[in-house]
Amino acid sequence: MSLDTVTDIATSGVGFTLPILVAASGELVSERAGVLNLSLEAMMLTGAFAGVLGAVTTGSPVLGVATGVIAALIFGALQAIWSIGLRADQIVVGIASNALALGATTYGARLLLADGKGHTVPGFDALRIPVLHRIPVLGPALFGQTALGYLCIVVVAVSAFVFSRRTKLGLMIDAIGEDAVAADRTGLPVKAVRYGCVLLAAFAAGLGGAQLALSEVHSFSDNMTGGIGYLAVVAVIAGRWRALGVIWASVFFGLAQALQFALPALGVDVPFALLVMLPYLIAIIAVSGLVGSSRSPRDLTVAFARTS
Repeated sequence: MSLDTVTDIATSGVGFTLPILVAASGELVSERAGVLNLSLEAMMLTGAFAGVLGAVTTGSPVLGVATGVIAALIFGALQAIWSIGLRADQIVVGIASNALALGATTYGARLLLADGKGHTVPGFDALRIPVLHRIPVLGPALFGQTALGYLCIVVVAVSAFVFSRRTKLGLMIDAIGEDAVAADRTGLPVKAVRYGCVLLAAFAAGLGGAQLALSEVHSFSDNMTGGIGYLAVVAVIAGRWRALGVIWASVFFGLAQALQFALPALGVDVPFALLVMLPYLIAIIAVSGLVGSSRSPRDLTVAFARTS
């Protein structure tokens, strides 16, 4: 295998990793607060569709990103109202949201984008950092991103720092995710924090969807996320609800996604179904305890109701 081929795989892997990673960084905070967003897929798909629609309509990829994030935030607000305000089952809400987003974006693409035909989608071009871009293999992959790609990296880094378990805010989120009733009795604003965490997850998912559509593909197609939102949720579980673990899990899943296309092109005879299932198989192994202990936040998916 030549160096150029390895570089191409690494670049493709980072391209798949960034949407997963930025979405997972927001989902990590939400799950630590006790709210599971299976609707992350819906938020990413909506963000991708609205991002392309906004970019095509205004001619500006920046406004396209803003449109995509706002659309994802609307989905996030609905998720928060249903699962936190109305105390609906978080898993049912997530599945219903994903079905709704798939139908709405498919219809919207055919109605407003004509399946992308005849539309030139303004997107982001690569911004290569001098010198660093020339580092073998990792240089083009890490230092040849678009402006939106660099923004995603910054969002992940800032989120990992601000919401870490060494900050007051991070400890507050963990306390609510472990025992919301006890946290409420100490005066912590349980519902407000959970609303904020879900909206953060929606923001990150919308950014990830826009990154996929406007930086990687420069178009929109039906169900273009193809389960990336689910992979982001799985990355949080496989990463054991810790920022560093989530980063490594997202990198692994991104490379696994890239290998689905790279290995057949290289003539490697590996069943495609095996490559598709590999990230989920690793996630099952991670949560089974075979590679170490793993425990979710105790109140994850548990609706909060104030007791007298």
